[in-house]
Amino acid sequence: MSVDLRALAGDPFQLLVAIEARVRSTRPDVARPRADVWLGLAFRVREHWCVAPREDVREIIPVPQLTRTPGAKPWLMGVANVRGGILAVANLAQYLGLPHQPAQSASRVLIFNSTRLPVGLLVDEVAGYRQFTAPEQQPARLAGSGPLAPYLLGVFERDQQAWYAFSLHKLTASPEFAHAGY
Repeated sequence: MSVDLRALAGDPFQLLVAIEARVRSTRPDVARPRADVWLGLAFRVREHWCVAPREDVREIIPVPQLTRTPGAKPWLMGVANVRGGILAVANLAQYLGLPHQPAQSASRVLIFNSTRLPVGLLVDEVAGYRQFTAPEQQPARLAGSGPLAPYLLGVFERDQQAWYAFSLHKLTASPEFAHAGY
């Protein structure tokens, strides 16, 4: 039974329900989420390419104007007013003990998807979403992850490039990150 979509023009909710039903009936491969792929937001911290689970990142913003926080460790860059809320911004590379480098034009702040912990992480570059499949998992490459290791969910490899699955939840739950003051 086919529904006339034009007849539902005055009822947007029912129109969306009808469109979704039509898509599911004609293209089940598109309508059903794929369980055989892992999706993450790709970003770079110095020479390390990482992917954060899609649900870990609420938003990506340019580096905001920051106010330094007295008594904070050097990796806590300061706080910013982002849409009327206070956001603490941490330099992820500096926190991990990687070489210091000032923010560049490609630098971005990944805002952690949490209502309880308003924090953003400065990264060197964001490269959009990447999908990985189970055969691309390479547990053996965890050994070469260095300072990223405590915060990793795993490692993927594509075209001889390691992509470290980096958990913002693990990072923000760590005692070292929680104690940003001296």
